[in-house]
Formats: sequence, structure tokens, C-alpha cells
Amino acid sequence: MTAILRTEKLRVEYRSREMRQQTKVALAGLDLEVGAGEVFGFLGPNGAGKTTTMNILLGFVPLTSGSASLFGIDVRQPIARQRIGYLPELTYYYKFLTAEELLRFYAKIFGLARHEADQRIAELLKLVELEHAAKRPIKSYSKGMQQRVGLAQSLINNPDLLILDEPTSGLDPLGRMKVREIIQRLKEQGKTVFFSSHELGEVETVCDRVAIVHQGELKAVGTVAEITAGHENLEKAFLKIVGVQNSPLP
Repeated sequence: MTAILRTEKLRVEYRSREMRQQTKVALAGLDLEVGAGEVFGFLGPNGAGKTTTMNILLGFVPLTSGSASLFGIDVRQPIARQRIGYLPELTYYYKFLTAEELLRFYAKIFGLARHEADQRIAELLKLVELEHAAKRPIKSYSKGMQQRVGLAQSLINNPDLLILDEPTSGLDPLGRMKVREIIQRLKEQGKTVFFSSHELGEVETVCDRVAIVHQGELKAVGTVAEITAGHENLEKAFLKIVGVQNSPLP
């Protein structure tokens, strides 16, 4: 299996105002490897270092030491990000645009020719099941529909790697199911999906492998079956790995 995402001894430090300018370690020697075609879940409590890792991969923040690469290219080189798509946890789009107009805007950013953009937009609207609402303004969309148009936007350049930050956050069960189905379709197309989530049931359903980080350190990595061995489910395994005892309420 060819690794298309790799970090080695990745360390990120920054000055913390809360700690009176003392150095805070966000990542402490993170080693990760994600293979082509995998759906890889990146798990951890709030503040564990998940978003920091994604920001390093996306070139948003600098690393302190170690290395990170995409498709064998250092993430500090812009060319490393030409083959990726990204969906942030909170999406901010021009709400007066329609889904079709939004996708055409991003197609222009990536330099797609008009006929190529038309074909790609039609394919994506079908993939995310928004053909019926293609000409409606995004402000009229439900949260789940907005998340799906965000997924379509992240796919406009036909990326080989998709990075998703909490793609099902705030969605109702139907919305989560639709996003899960889209991720499964992307896997069937040979795409690699790297995503963070607090919805452990979703992760358990769709992921080939998962990694669990806590306080900037990698605590476990493996298939869902390997991580949950000896535990009732992924949630119980997760709580044990990050050192939280699941005790009953009084």
C-alpha cells in the first residue's frame, strides 16, 4: 500500500497567552502513515492536536521540527496540495449564491475549462444528492445540505486525497447517514479520505483504520477491529486509551 500522507516525528510548539507566553506543545513527535484508498479516522479529545495536524498538512501553520509530506512532497511546498480537497468544520460560503454558482466559482479557481466544469458540477451535484436544489440559494439550505455542498466544493478539482474536519458535526441522523454514504462512494472511486470526528459510531462504520491522539501524542493506530479488541465498542476503547474511566452516573 502506497503511503500518500506521512508525518515523521512531527512536533509543533507555540507561545500560549493562557500560559503567560510559555511554550505549549501541540504535537509531540507524531508519526502517521495513510495509504492510498484508505478511509482513515483521526480521533482524539478536544485539544488533542487533530486540527493542528490538519493545519500542518494544509500549509496553514508551520511545523517546529520533524516532517510532513503529501504524495512524497514536503507540505511546505505548495505543489504538495494540488491533489487534495479540504472541508473545514465550519464552512463559510456566500449564502446568496446557488450551489451551482458556488461550484462554478471554485472551478474557475482551479482553472477548469467551461465544458469540464459543467460536467464536474453535474457529477458532484448528483454525488451529494443536490440536483433538485442546484439553483436555490445556499441560505435556504438545511445544515445537512450545506455540509453536502461543502463536500462537493472540496471535490471540484477531483482530488486524490480528501481532508475533512468533523464532517458530520451538528448534523441530524439523516444528515450523518448521507455524509457517510458519500464517503463510502468516494472510497469506491479509489479516493483517500482522512477525517477527524467525535462521532465514534460513524468512524467505526466507515473507517479502514483509525489513529487516536491525546495531548499531542499518538496513543494507538490500527484497524477498528484491532483498536476495539477486548472492548465492547470503539467508544469504550477510546475512553480507555485516553485514560478516562467510564463510570455510571450516581
